[in-house]
This record gives sequence, structure tokens and C-alpha cells, in this order.
Amino acid sequence: MVSDVITFIMAGGKGERLWPLTKDRTKPAVPFGGIYRIIDFTLSNCINSGLRKIYVLTQYKSASLQRHIRLGWNILSSELNEYIELLPAQQRVRETWYLGTADAIYQNLNTLEIDPPEDVLILAGDHVYKMNYATMISYHRQVGADMTVGVVEVDKSMCSQFGVIEVDKKGRVKDFLEKPQVPKTIPNKPDKIYASMGIYVFKRNVLVEQLCQDANNSSSSHDFGKDIIPAMVKAGFQVVSYNFIDENKKEAMYWRDIGTLDAYYEANMDLVQVDPLFNLYDKNWPIRTYQEQFPPAKTVFAGDEITGRIGLALDSLVSNGCIISGGQVKRSILSYNVRINSYSQVTESILMEGVNVGRYAKIRRAIIDKDVNIPPGTVIGYDLDEDRKHFMVTDSGIVVVAKKTEIRRDEEGL
Repeated sequence: MVSDVITFIMAGGKGERLWPLTKDRTKPAVPFGGIYRIIDFTLSNCINSGLRKIYVLTQYKSASLQRHIRLGWNILSSELNEYIELLPAQQRVRETWYLGTADAIYQNLNTLEIDPPEDVLILAGDHVYKMNYATMISYHRQVGADMTVGVVEVDKSMCSQFGVIEVDKKGRVKDFLEKPQVPKTIPNKPDKIYASMGIYVFKRNVLVEQLCQDANNSSSSHDFGKDIIPAMVKAGFQVVSYNFIDENKKEAMYWRDIGTLDAYYEANMDLVQVDPLFNLYDKNWPIRTYQEQFPPAKTVFAGDEITGRIGLALDSLVSNGCIISGGQVKRSILSYNVRINSYSQVTESILMEGVNVGRYAKIRRAIIDKDVNIPPGTVIGYDLDEDRKHFMVTDSGIVVVAKKTEIRRDEEGL
């Protein structure tokens, strides 16, 4: 059923609210959950849904993302006309980069001429969730829609964070409002709104027609939510909503737009709970990624009453290549090749690949990006006023240390 569908994944976002994690990488390439990148969840949804013709649109700081997909997602057969291909911004139709989400697809409409599909699926590459897109495509065809918008129910109080879809009682879209202060609520649910998931299914011919019209509109921002959807609704097209069906198999639906550092931290910390909201261990809906060749994780030194030197990890995710050598890790996530040296303490923190924690260092409620060396005796997360002199500290008090930051304890007083 989905063999005649082409998928576009929008993966070019700057992710400015995640800075400094996006200092050297686009948002979909930001590490998540120890071994994954954010885009892995959308790509895994595609593979699990039977989609095999996928274009990933990139633009800003895409080198890390391109390497990850090249090494880890070269899993389909070109002989069977299956592919995951990168489409960098290339000014193919005009001398501008992508002007908006709609313009990004418009500048790559030539790909639809190579192997014309019946429908086109457009996805955001920076959300964490599980969804069977084939079910949505089936619904789109069943109701004869020109366009179908994926929506998720959220509390009305969160309206300023999302594009809000207004629907009638039959699920037909009446309007799209970008981050409204006074939103239209769901019929018969006055405390809930429909938030756009950034997931769209189009009939191919309708998409091409609408994008070409939009490209010639000088007053347009060339965005699906702000321009394409309202224009189609006004013109009388059959635009319908599709309620998110969660494949996470939990009581509460899980869909996260981890657009801020605090949201990113909380989503990661959920994974170390006894019963996390997001299930990484479901064999029926596997999350795929690229994993480098590292040896198994290792803990050394069992401790004694005299020195208290003990290597252990409690309520934590520990990735391959990690060595916990006489230090203690609690409620934390360690990516690949992290070393925790003797007498150090890491609590409620996210340590990315290649981080080295020196002896007697203490880290609490922090995000440490790749290849940071924490000198012996360094203290992070215990005195936020002092931390603000050297690092970013979020509103909720999470200390963020940027990639390859050089920490000089003797000079900086850390």
C-alpha cells in the first residue's frame, strides 16, 4: 500500500533554542537517550511503517547528520527501488536557501518526477514518538482527502507552543492558527486543543499545484502551517485531520517536541525511570540507529571501607565503550566512550560521547556535550551562580557545557 508513497523528512532546522547543543549540528542530529540521534525516531517510524522511499532534506550544519545517515541508515536495497537519500539545500530553482517548510519541498519537486507517487508524506525530523504512518495514509485515501494533517491532543494551556488546528465535528480542518493566545478547542473537549504534529499527507498532484502557486506569491512565508493549509481550506479543498495513534503502548500518549534545553533534559531523564513513559525496549517497534564499534561497558573497583573507591552505575543508561573506574553514576545517561574516574560523582546528568570525568569531580543536573574533559576536582551543578560565569544554565537550573569546552580548573576557579 505504501510502495507508491514518497516521504520527505524536514531535517534542516537550526534548533536555536537547543543551543549550545546545536552549535555544531542541526537539531535532528542532537544525541538522545545515550545511543540515538533525534532523527532516528522518525526514520524508525518510516521503516516500521513499511515506507522505503525517503528523502531527508538538510540545510544548516548538516555534516554530523549526513555522516550518521550515511553510516547507519544505508540499509535499503537500491535494486528494489528503495532508498534513504540526503537532499541538501542547493538553490536549484532560485538563488535562495529554503525560505520555509513549503519552499523546501518546492525546491525539490523534481524528485517527484523521477518516480511519480500517488501520495506524498511530509514529516518533521526533530520529534520523539512512535507512529505507524501507513495507518494515516490509509485513512487519507479512505476519506478521499486532498490533504491530511496529523494532530495530537494537548492541554489548552500549551497553545502558545504549537500550531493549532481547528476542526469541525467530522474532523474536517476549518483553520490553522500559529501559536494563538486564544485557541479554538476540540469539539466537546473545552480544555483540549489539536496541535499540529508537522505530519502531512498530500495527493501528489494537489501538492505540486499548491506549491507552485505559493512559490509565485510574494506575500507568502512559504510555510505549510501559515500559508498552504489556510489557503487550501479557503479554496475548498478536502483537508482533514488525523488523530495521533501511539505505538508506544503506554496509558498516556507520548509525542515530544523537545525544542528547549529543559524539555530535552526532562525527556532524557524520563528514560532512567523504573517505568519510563517512552519505551525503548519494544521488540515489535524497534528504534534503529548507527552504533560505532566500541567494547562493552565496564565497571571496575568494588571498593573497600578505607578508601570508598567503588565503580558503579545505578538507575542509569550506560552505552558501549564506557568505563566507570572507581566513580559513581546515579540516575544519569552515558553515551559512548565515557570515562568516569575514581572518587567522582555523576548524578542526574547527561554525558555525551567521549566525555572524561576526572578524579574527585562532582557533576549534578548537567548536560555535558561531546569530547569535554572534566579536570580532577571540578564541581558542576552545585553552585549555579558560579556555573553561570563559565557555562549556560537553563531556567530550571540545568548546567549545559558545550562540545569540546576547555575547562581549566586552576584558572577559572572551578
